[in-house]
Amino acid sequence: MVYQTEASELSPLGSTRENGYNRAMRVTVGVSGGIAAYKAAELVRALQRQALEVHVVMTESACKFVQPLTFAALIGRKVITSLWEEGQGETADDQNGIEHIGEAQWTEALVVAPATANILAKFAHGIADDFLSTMYLATTAPVLVAPAMNVNMWNHPAMQANLELLRQRGVRVIEPGTGSLACGIVGVGRMAEPEAIADAVLNSLGRRHDMAGEVVLVTAGGTREALDPVRYLGNRSSGKMGYALAEAAQSRGAKVILISGPAALHPPSHCEVVRVTTAQEMRDAVLERMTEATLVVKAAAVADYKPVMVSEQKLKRTGPLMLELAPTEDILAEVVKRRRPGQLIIGFAAETENRVENGRAKLLRKGADAIVVNQVSAGVGIEADTNAATFLTPTTSSELHEMPKRELADRILDEILTLRRPRLLVVELDDEDSRKKRQDEVLTETVQPARRQLIVE
Repeated sequence: MVYQTEASELSPLGSTRENGYNRAMRVTVGVSGGIAAYKAAELVRALQRQALEVHVVMTESACKFVQPLTFAALIGRKVITSLWEEGQGETADDQNGIEHIGEAQWTEALVVAPATANILAKFAHGIADDFLSTMYLATTAPVLVAPAMNVNMWNHPAMQANLELLRQRGVRVIEPGTGSLACGIVGVGRMAEPEAIADAVLNSLGRRHDMAGEVVLVTAGGTREALDPVRYLGNRSSGKMGYALAEAAQSRGAKVILISGPAALHPPSHCEVVRVTTAQEMRDAVLERMTEATLVVKAAAVADYKPVMVSEQKLKRTGPLMLELAPTEDILAEVVKRRRPGQLIIGFAAETENRVENGRAKLLRKGADAIVVNQVSAGVGIEADTNAATFLTPTTSSELHEMPKRELADRILDEILTLRRPRLLVVELDDEDSRKKRQDEVLTETVQPARRQLIVE
């Protein structure tokens, strides 16, 4: 039997299929029959908030505690409650005899919450007499269980033996908490909180969604400034670093707008791509779309100069050629000037010498929140698959040693996200001069214990 509702009934926190970006990782929530079944609805919401696509499978006993329609309304699709086709108006397309195989192949993680003693025993001993237990045997995805039961059931040797068997087979057991149980006894057996279960699911998927809700505008690749119909001024940028940043941001739940110069790369699926060629086109695209972004990452290698005159015909080789060049638009400075409150602006700089000094000078000159200074050397940085960088803010410097660009992209995003978190401010109250001194000490991480302090997050 299946229950479903129209996808149009989904709230903004529903499936990310509506958003048109960031193919959500797929999770199946199995609900077995216990009083904690109502908390499974909170778990579904917690997973959806992390930009995951959720399916729900319920046992027959679970339907006694919570109506399948509750979950159907949350996920905007059918809830699977049986191996067998039942009811009026359903067809073989809605459900068939091998749907448990299809669901087992679709999911990237199976989490059972609550997991009763009965379903855990079935899993441990390979009993497959309903959809959930059959799917468990058919899936190769990570399996997590969040037990919920009476304390005496939890402590029973048979229960503990079953759990140990499941652990040996790779099932992750999310330990229950201690508290007042439905039977009135106080002890171990309360199902873990939905947010904690959601975190465990994310860990099992090997992905974070700490950028859900962010709209990230990334520029990538080099620009080309025409000399004549067949020649241009350009640089060696491959776009790999910018594309890696776009992929990393998308995998962490962000909506990504990728503005790319010419590059022989495939952009991450489901991110929006704007193709440009010249610095002027890059500027226009960035200024047009930056109002949508919460974070702007300027990783493109934009040409610093362009020819004053562009020949309408191919230039012939007749001897020495003098070119008059004019500066291109300073896109980063203009973005900083037009930024809106709360918008983070991150620049990039490629340096061959005095990296930190030159990078910090650029940071202060441009007014960005941070600058990523690329190391330019043989086999690292431009055109290479690896990169090394220094992440500079007005008060800090973090060395990011050579690593694959995709890995470096996540490290850069980690640094960027720290800018979202408020620093601990320690304010001396004695007088204005000492207050400023104390703030300076905090920023340089040399603060000493104060006689009287106000601590503000």
